[in-house]
Amino acid sequence: MTAQPMQKQKMKVGHISGNTSSLIFDIVNTILLLMVCVITLYPFLNTVAISFNDSTDAVYGGIYLWPRVFSLRSYETILLQSSTIPHSALISALRAVIGTALSIPLSMMLAYVMSRRDFVLRSAVTKLVLFTMYVSGGLIPTFLTYRAYGLMNNFLVYILPGCISAFNVLVMRSFIQGLPYELIESAKIDGASEYRILFGIVFPLSMPVIATIGLFVSVSQWNQWFDTMLYCSGEKDLITLQYELKRILDTANSMTGDSVTADAMASTASEGSGRVTTQTIRAAMTVISVVPIACVYPFLQKYFVKGLTLGAVKG
Repeated sequence: MTAQPMQKQKMKVGHISGNTSSLIFDIVNTILLLMVCVITLYPFLNTVAISFNDSTDAVYGGIYLWPRVFSLRSYETILLQSSTIPHSALISALRAVIGTALSIPLSMMLAYVMSRRDFVLRSAVTKLVLFTMYVSGGLIPTFLTYRAYGLMNNFLVYILPGCISAFNVLVMRSFIQGLPYELIESAKIDGASEYRILFGIVFPLSMPVIATIGLFVSVSQWNQWFDTMLYCSGEKDLITLQYELKRILDTANSMTGDSVTADAMASTASEGSGRVTTQTIRAAMTVISVVPIACVYPFLQKYFVKGLTLGAVKG
């Protein structure tokens, strides 16, 4: 009679101890995640605060999460300094959209071929794709090749060279290999063509990795400026937003001292009622560049995480 109450008491104590351990773990885990969140968000929030702060006041420092003296002078300087800003933003958006729209199906087709077990040259093609990740022709041969194919001062120079990336292809191939191969076999028995299998079965099931690669490609296309400087700097209609912002920053850096008058930077600015510094201009450029991608990312986040985890199951 006494053994049973003792056993129940021990079980109750063990249950309380387990709940206490679980509560401590949840508290520690929450604190650690909050710390990671603060460390991750602080640099961006600090940049936003500096971009909206008065330039002269920002020189003294001490700005953290909120602008001390609110001002839109840096954004006015950037947006009014050059009348090509809207057109440059359009070019960057077009290359991001068109480049992503072409890169995904082309990479998917190559990845599908490399994932097929009955493809005789699968190993050779995979090694060839891997080889391109370690060996590059270099800048000069690339420049000469683009010039030979008439891609200088041509919008296609933004699109064609980046249509297929070895890394993206390998990620897609790994994801496709994780799909049930019986689906492809049953479709072949029913008489489906390879294109029907790819775009009717594999493509819809690969939305996580497609969203992941699409985000990779679009971010890369949006942030590019070096290819504009090399191949399209002589064509004003093909200047991208990132390159235009870089030119504005170079103009600010070339002025005497750390600050320049708004009238010197923006011909349409009103009477020099303030000063802008390279610090606030740089922060405003960062915000302008990041905001479009930051607005798109939440819609792809769930696919992004799933695509990375599932695509990494097989090598």
